[in-house]
Amino acid sequence: MKKKVISSVLVASLFTLPFSAVATTSTNLIDKEIATVTTNQSSWVTTNAFLEQAVTKLSYQHGSDFMRKEVLNALLKGADWQNIDGVITQEQIANVLVNKLGVEKEGQSYKSTADKLGLFEGVPNNRITVTDSELELIFSNFKKVENKDVDNTGVQQYSVEDFMKNPGNLGYQLSPDGNYISYAAAWENRLNIFVKEMNSDSEPERVTNLTDRDIAGFIWKDDTILYLKDNGGDENYHIYTTTFNGGEEKDLTPYENVVAYPIDILKDAKDEILIMMNKEDATVFDVYKLNVKTGETKLVAKNPGNVQSWISDSNGQVRMAVATDGVAGAVLYRDSEKDEFKPFITIESGDTVSPIAFSQDNQSVYMLSNKGRDKIELVQYDLQGNEEVLFTNSNVDISNAIYSTSKDKILFATYMTDKVHYEFFDNDFEKVFKNIQNKLGVSESEFGINDYNKDMTKFIVSVSSDKVYGKYYYYDSTTDNLTELATLGSWLDPNEMAEMQSISYKARDGLTIHGYLTLPKNKVAENLPLIVIPHGGPWARDMWGFNPEVQLLANRGYAVLQVNFRSSTGYGRAFLEAGNKQWGLAIQDDITDGVQWAIDQGIANPEKIGIYGASFGGYATLAGITFTPDLYAAAVDYVGVSNIFTLLDTIPPYWETMRQQFYERVGHPEEDKELLTKVSPVFHADKIKTPLFVAQGANDPRVNKQESDQIVEALRSRGVDVEYMLKDNEGHGFMNEENRIEFYNAMVDFFDKHLK
Repeated sequence: MKKKVISSVLVASLFTLPFSAVATTSTNLIDKEIATVTTNQSSWVTTNAFLEQAVTKLSYQHGSDFMRKEVLNALLKGADWQNIDGVITQEQIANVLVNKLGVEKEGQSYKSTADKLGLFEGVPNNRITVTDSELELIFSNFKKVENKDVDNTGVQQYSVEDFMKNPGNLGYQLSPDGNYISYAAAWENRLNIFVKEMNSDSEPERVTNLTDRDIAGFIWKDDTILYLKDNGGDENYHIYTTTFNGGEEKDLTPYENVVAYPIDILKDAKDEILIMMNKEDATVFDVYKLNVKTGETKLVAKNPGNVQSWISDSNGQVRMAVATDGVAGAVLYRDSEKDEFKPFITIESGDTVSPIAFSQDNQSVYMLSNKGRDKIELVQYDLQGNEEVLFTNSNVDISNAIYSTSKDKILFATYMTDKVHYEFFDNDFEKVFKNIQNKLGVSESEFGINDYNKDMTKFIVSVSSDKVYGKYYYYDSTTDNLTELATLGSWLDPNEMAEMQSISYKARDGLTIHGYLTLPKNKVAENLPLIVIPHGGPWARDMWGFNPEVQLLANRGYAVLQVNFRSSTGYGRAFLEAGNKQWGLAIQDDITDGVQWAIDQGIANPEKIGIYGASFGGYATLAGITFTPDLYAAAVDYVGVSNIFTLLDTIPPYWETMRQQFYERVGHPEEDKELLTKVSPVFHADKIKTPLFVAQGANDPRVNKQESDQIVEALRSRGVDVEYMLKDNEGHGFMNEENRIEFYNAMVDFFDKHLK
């Protein structure tokens, strides 16, 4: 029989679906049944009505058109349905539900398999169609089957230390020649760098001796390893060398209250790299050449006062810069380092233009840009300013692109809907990627290539998921051998970790909100204590993957809700700008609406809702218990903002070039004084009645200690007891292992006290 396409009204009629199914009857029989419907009987369920309900009942995608379409495609995968004039059959319903349960079909009929499972219990078996009420019964039966092995006892309880201690060897990198491998691992409870010679039986050698602070990151420069470290969380990162290959471990940028970052490793320059550093003016970064052996620096580009970032060409010459007041500006370009910078691309309010790299002939530049459109796209500019779009996604921003100097092309770009997805631009690289991926038996969203040598024959790859902390592997393409290097959190059994599920819902004004819901394993998803975790930023987003604090809470029996509220990145310009000057207002409504959605689904116990967040998430925590005081039974504010006026007054000096962006997105302290007073929790502390726990690092350069001091003092002056944890050796979040463990132990105890 010739296949037809059934037009679906599902998802607001945004798409049509090619169907499948093994038909067990003809359309004539269905027509006959329809003709015998009595006047007091419900109409038969149509295909479209079933699919609409299936997506809603079998997933948590209740608001997003494009994510509902993805769910639908997954539900129909492998099916072969014929046009049945819009009426669904029991066989076709069984097809979808049996596959969703992951059960193998027995014999020729999905329906017989479904009957054995009890999916059609209470539904007449003497016809092939169903009514609306019968479909509701089928979905109810499905939930019972789905939960039949759930005894509500949860899983083995792991300690806070198991989730929060250093997870093992991580951050693997290859030396440029591929002869050595480096990684970070704990020594004296601090992450230090170790080096192992490849193809050798020798033991790894520790090449750093840090006992006060973890390394913040490290890179190779030829045969030298460089690393970043701050002091007590002050975020004044310096560049250090290690003791590797006879070198001396020392601070190469030993200047007080100065921040230094590498820009370009300068592959063709011996012992020199490009760095940016705010040594001369604390508010802006100049560019220097740094000798990694001697520490000698040479000024390369002087910041006129508004440059946020610098870009070097394929020869290591600084040829491009992004200058802005945080709202408007320009991408600047010059023909050589002897020439003056001139405007190349204008930047207007809302524009994101981020150069990635020059081509090897320096005649074009790859960028991520949303100039003139809503979504960020991967583009290429020639030196006359002409743009060519290389890759776009209609639903989300392009999040990243990796350029290869040896291949002189973009290897791949990534974008994130619910999970990370790839678009490849190099066939050879794609073959290597998919070969390793297939060897490991994981999806593209769980797999990544972390590093490779110059010849692209040796690779460091990793695997991670919502339930797998992470694994590292070494792959040699010349031998096709794959070797496991390390397993992070090896003491955590992935089978006992909780699944992070993608969700969507409509906010009260109709805006679609995406997020994630993590439900405790071996618990029925009904009437659970729930903790909502607003992310920091707010110009950031939550992502699918292993999250130790989420898994810790789920392991304790909590449902965890993460919301990408308006102003989150990744969903386009309009979505981000919908959060402008909406701190404590529409942004907070999105979070509140997410909690209400979880209550309405029957997942969350409305009497046992907690809220916890860090940075902006800490602000959202305080705003939540201030402006919706009856919603939350417990709250944890971690390095959060309580007073937007003092936040704007104490930003780090090197954020001055972004001050206008704060004024546009958050509010101006004078022009928007009434607004900022209205939404700063410290001025409304009399409304707070929810038990509160506050944690703060004394050296935090972003959210000053006084943000926590103010709210604690305001509440204690009213006789309200607030738990307050202050760490003198921490900054914007607790990095030292012992402090992390102490904080999360206290947080879990606090939530258990008030929510269980």
